[in-house]
Amino acid sequence: MALNFEPELPTFVFERTYTNDHQFLFAFPNEKKMPNARQIQLRRLYDIMNLSVQRNDLPRARRAWSILARCKEINWKAMWRLGITLLGNDARVMESNPRKIDYLRTMLLQLPEERERILAELVQHYILAGKYRDALDELEFYLPSFPYRDNPVLHVYAGLLCIFVAQPPESAGVNEVEETAFDSNSLSRAQIFLEHAKALDPHNIVASEFLHKLHSISQGPASISFASHDSEDETHTKGCQPSQPKRKRSNS
Repeated sequence: MALNFEPELPTFVFERTYTNDHQFLFAFPNEKKMPNARQIQLRRLYDIMNLSVQRNDLPRARRAWSILARCKEINWKAMWRLGITLLGNDARVMESNPRKIDYLRTMLLQLPEERERILAELVQHYILAGKYRDALDELEFYLPSFPYRDNPVLHVYAGLLCIFVAQPPESAGVNEVEETAFDSNSLSRAQIFLEHAKALDPHNIVASEFLHKLHSISQGPASISFASHDSEDETHTKGCQPSQPKRKRSNS
């Protein structure tokens, strides 16, 4: 039997009387011009949560979030970016952990209108966690389907990951690297992804530059190194893990 539970808001959230001249710090979703007592409480609590995040007081922010997320006026799914921040240990540091990855994979299924942005965020967190193969597998699973196949950024991510995993092992010596060829299968996949990205966005500089590098590799693989490239995405993909089995695609 489902219970229709509506949490009672704490009385300590505000101190002023209910008038029409209340001042709030942050824009509130679905804001009304004439707020009632409950909406003013929600606004105060929303301010406390956002201010706590800016002050890096995540425990207080999580307590405010736990109340707001149960209120019917709040669409907590639309605030998924804030949810990622609250799952971290420091709001000022870009980091990842298994809880953030699981959260993003759940939101990818529950928030269809934001799925392209969520997938891009999920791939970034896989890279931050050092799970490069998992990031590539996730992209290859979704990219053949709509709307992901029409997103040039996702194709660029897939291309760069393919280039990275195609490189010789970092543990190899100088002489060994010279004798080690790049993985041709991964480079072919990278070219397909990058060419698709350029077809979708002809002015995409990243896709154009790395397609040029792929051509250079075909001329002399040992003379090209991606480890020192200035791309932020390339920096995050340093230290690739061994290959892992891919997830099977669903026929549905």
